[in-house]
Amino acid sequence: MDYKALAERLLPGDYPALASYEEKYPPRNLPKGAQVTRLAPSPTGFIHLGNLFAAIANERIAHQSGGILYLRIEDTDLKRKVDGAVEAVKNALRYFDIRFDEGAEIDGDNTYAPWYQRQRAEIYRAFVKHLIEIGRAYPCFCSEEELECLREEQTAKKEITGYYGKYARCRNLSEEEIYKKLDEGKPFVIRLRSMGDPENKIKFCDAIKGEITVTENDQDVVILKSDGIPTYHFAHAIDDHFMRTTLVIRGEEWLASLPIHIELFDALGFERPRYGHNCSLMKQDGETRRKLSKRKDPELSLEFYRKEGYYARAVKVYMLTLLNSNFEEWYLKNPDKPLEEFKFSAEKMSKSGTLFDIDKLNDISKNELSKLSAEEMFSFLKTWADEFGSEEEKLRFSESEKMLKVLTLCMGIGGKKRRKDITTASQAMGLLGYFFERPAEFEAYRVEDVDKTAILKGFLAKYDAKDDSQTWFAKIKEIASENGFAAEMKDYKADPEAYKGSVADVAEVLRIATTGKANTPDLWTIQQILGETETRARIAAAL
Repeated sequence: MDYKALAERLLPGDYPALASYEEKYPPRNLPKGAQVTRLAPSPTGFIHLGNLFAAIANERIAHQSGGILYLRIEDTDLKRKVDGAVEAVKNALRYFDIRFDEGAEIDGDNTYAPWYQRQRAEIYRAFVKHLIEIGRAYPCFCSEEELECLREEQTAKKEITGYYGKYARCRNLSEEEIYKKLDEGKPFVIRLRSMGDPENKIKFCDAIKGEITVTENDQDVVILKSDGIPTYHFAHAIDDHFMRTTLVIRGEEWLASLPIHIELFDALGFERPRYGHNCSLMKQDGETRRKLSKRKDPELSLEFYRKEGYYARAVKVYMLTLLNSNFEEWYLKNPDKPLEEFKFSAEKMSKSGTLFDIDKLNDISKNELSKLSAEEMFSFLKTWADEFGSEEEKLRFSESEKMLKVLTLCMGIGGKKRRKDITTASQAMGLLGYFFERPAEFEAYRVEDVDKTAILKGFLAKYDAKDDSQTWFAKIKEIASENGFAAEMKDYKADPEAYKGSVADVAEVLRIATTGKANTPDLWTIQQILGETETRARIAAAL
């Protein structure tokens, strides 16, 4: 068969010499040992925890070696493309401090651009044409219906499904048969002519799992679709070579495709990058473990963490705990050091399924938030509120001095005991609401049959915002005594039957009237922050 003539018929026209691409995308000028890694999502708009898992590993490996991390968008399947998806990917990863050096919509070196696969169509077709010319690729005219029948036949016979061996119906078409179908205008795809034998095994050194054995590929996979756009398998091989990728960290679900990728690199004459297949993130579901599911588990989506307002460093700390077996020990010794100082290693990544425990993440988040200064907490909450908060929540930050006082009080900043029960920004903002908006709902009182009116009127008569905390509390004790409550807790404990209750019950009446809550930080400080006018207005409203 005249393969050159066939290649010209299938992909007519002149393409640049293949060697010109080697000159256009030369080897990178990087220090010895520097790694070039990438994140290459599809533009579906859904970016998940598994993407972040791989992104952190790729970012750490690239940057600690003096290398490059780039963002490539694999948009070969237009059916899955969602408008705004690339911006969503960037926003989600920027939140977790994943810093790209180059790539789609990144302000960096564009020597290895374009970063969208559909914009690289000419390169792919040039190499497909070359494979046809050397007899390593051929046209396939099988329809979707024929391929479905093929799968059904293989399934019924309990054979491996796919297009291979005796099932590769177009592999051995004669020159006459091919040209007849072309003359009839039949649509076609281009398939790789596999040279593999499934009886042969290949030893492969995985950057994470170590030495593994895989079977040679015998599948004649599609490399160019009928619309002239390549499949992922083919495009990624071209792109990883010409973007000079040295290491690909990806999910273990890609292990099944590894034989295909090995053969493609060999057929193209390219040196393969190293591959590392990281384990899946698992969830405990009753007595069993299962993979995190997009349908069942909202915590799989990175948008979940942004909307809830998880502190990015906390999520990153937990991810590193899952990614490297020695990180937790390092972090216990170095809790305040930049995470970049930890020496990340692909070899220390888990080789089997990793259990994702959101309760442990919550504990880490509480601990990390408890370290923040009032100014840092202000910045964190404001950033969240600007994107996800209500209009009322956004407005709170216009009173910056007041907000800083609120945060100092509510988080125990500067006190003897820091508050360690705040997990997310959304939770924190919910706890702070009564400082900025008058309560619409009021929690129940512990003590029933209390004459709240007398207590509230007594407070309004005695209240002076200029009082210090001791003078203020002395007046609360007076109100307690005047209304039959023990002014001293020791007196109440000694003879509880002699009183209606204690000074704590009187304070609770005032606390709920002021805030709507039965439990809050120091009430005197709350009223100082609110100011006399607002405090009196709230007590009057409660009356």
